[in-house]
Amino acid sequence: MRLLVIEDDADLGPWLRETLEQALGGADLVATLDEARAALQVRPFDLVVMDRRMPDGDAIDLVSMLRRLTPRPSILVLTALDDPNDIARALDAGADDYLAKPFEPVELIARARAVLRRNQLDQKGITSVANLRFDMPARAAYIDDQPLVLPRRELALLETLMRRAGHVVLRESLENAVYGFDDEIQSNAIDAHLSRLRKRLREHGCLAEIKPLRGIGYLMTDGA
Repeated sequence: MRLLVIEDDADLGPWLRETLEQALGGADLVATLDEARAALQVRPFDLVVMDRRMPDGDAIDLVSMLRRLTPRPSILVLTALDDPNDIARALDAGADDYLAKPFEPVELIARARAVLRRNQLDQKGITSVANLRFDMPARAAYIDDQPLVLPRRELALLETLMRRAGHVVLRESLENAVYGFDDEIQSNAIDAHLSRLRKRLREHGCLAEIKPLRGIGYLMTDGA
């Protein structure tokens, strides 16, 4: 799961990023529409959470671009503009939901999860490889139907590999799933995270395997 937060408020922006990241997955923060467009050209996002009033324009103007992307991210608009006409404009433009400020963290997370679920209804929500199962909407992993608790970055790596099970996932894609634009990435960081993840899977009796392809990426297989 990868999220993009578009918010120019110096206090609210970092808070949104941290709150959403803790609940849903890795998040990146940008403070202008131009930065948002640049970010969207670099990597795909599952959810975009945007403020309406930005220094370089109305974020609603970005919605049409988001709707043309493949895969299309879910769109949640946050704003102090709570006039019914403003709400209607945002939804008519293609936003999935609209949350007026101020709001409680629990409502933010609930609405974010709701728009993600709605956009995933036409996708396979649960992926299995051997005795390993991953529930995409819930972001939960199971081995032989027993819950597997993982640190945030290992969970993000497993989710990315399960989404592409049977296909090679490039190192760059794995780094994008785990790290934000501002993170400093050590050369062997992904390998270290995956080494710990593979060890954890083995210790819990997982039959699926994560196979390294030197210099290219990793492959999730059924171990056969």
